[in-house]
Amino acid sequence: MSSFKTLDDLGDVTGKVALVRVDLNLPMKDGSATDVTRVEAVKPTILELADKGAKVLLLAHFGRPKGQRHSTMSTSFVQGDVEKVLDKEIMFIPEVMGPVVEQSIGILSDGDIGLLDNVRFWPGEEANDPEFAKGIAAHGNFYVNDAFSAAHRAHASTEGLAHHLPAYAGRAMEAELKALDAALGNPEQPVAAVVGGAKVSTKLDVLENLVGKVQHLIIGGGMANTFLAARGVDVGKSLCEHDLTDTANRIIDQADHAGCTVHLPYDVVVAKEFAANPSSMRVCNVHEVAEDEMILDVGPQAVEALGDVLKTCRTLVWNGPMGAFETEPFDAATVALAKTAAALTEGGSLTSVAGGGDTVAALAHAGAKDDFTFVSTAGGAFLEWMEGKALPGVAALTA
Repeated sequence: MSSFKTLDDLGDVTGKVALVRVDLNLPMKDGSATDVTRVEAVKPTILELADKGAKVLLLAHFGRPKGQRHSTMSTSFVQGDVEKVLDKEIMFIPEVMGPVVEQSIGILSDGDIGLLDNVRFWPGEEANDPEFAKGIAAHGNFYVNDAFSAAHRAHASTEGLAHHLPAYAGRAMEAELKALDAALGNPEQPVAAVVGGAKVSTKLDVLENLVGKVQHLIIGGGMANTFLAARGVDVGKSLCEHDLTDTANRIIDQADHAGCTVHLPYDVVVAKEFAANPSSMRVCNVHEVAEDEMILDVGPQAVEALGDVLKTCRTLVWNGPMGAFETEPFDAATVALAKTAAALTEGGSLTSVAGGGDTVAALAHAGAKDDFTFVSTAGGAFLEWMEGKALPGVAALTA
């Protein structure tokens, strides 16, 4: 793993200005955030810098204003939520560079926190314009990136600033990078990957990257139906991308060559209609799915066998649910396998790393989220990392 500097590498920061990129793109309802997980994640970094006497300026985006000021997308909307989580007053600064920022820094005392306005109000942010990055950098003494969830974007505040100032990973970024390295960078083998979700098309690059890196590839969700169809199974009216059966077979062949076992369900939960607890629900062998039935979850025998696979593994990477987990009882396989993984993690035999929006929700629903070694809240960045792509925001820190 490439080395990157962390807050441990900072000397005395008293009176210095820290430009800290954070993710404050919070889901809002009636003017306040419905979920402050992202603020909780960056709280340790912000408070550590403030406690050490730095003047902390927070850089963040909020929504997609496309390079123009938008009255409903100012970061001032999340100021109250951030203050609540930090238990500190913060100063809102309606610019990201120039005399207003300069004056504000003059007003801030050591250890104070300022929140700059939405970096995406300026076209230079998403264009990663070096002049724009330089303009922001002029106000800071050093740069800290604590927004892994935005690390797959090469923007001025996520990548550009690292070329103009000494750059460090914040505590959340540091934890994320260490966990990801333990999961796929330099993992203890054997490694299992659970990949679920509706469509193979959205996870093609993930699957192709993983078959060369893991010993067990467990496929669930609607994607499994496409793989089953590729193997000649009649999946009835299940969600299935029939045009991708050749691709699925190619991935299975690649796995064979790489010594990776692909696990597909052999018993499944089917129903004639997709609804909660339908009367037509039954468990059957994959070869017994009727024309008017759809596969909605992995069956109990397959889940038990998959649990046994995890018991032989040392590392697990998880992205996506095993079935239509939002609707009971089609959450059973996801919940059972998540609980097994959580128990093995707690017992010390498994390092488990999970990520992606649906995955976080599924693990929380299973009551297993807190027992995983690491759960990444990043969606796109986590997927791109699973695809084996270099993330610009991370690469800039290791340069």
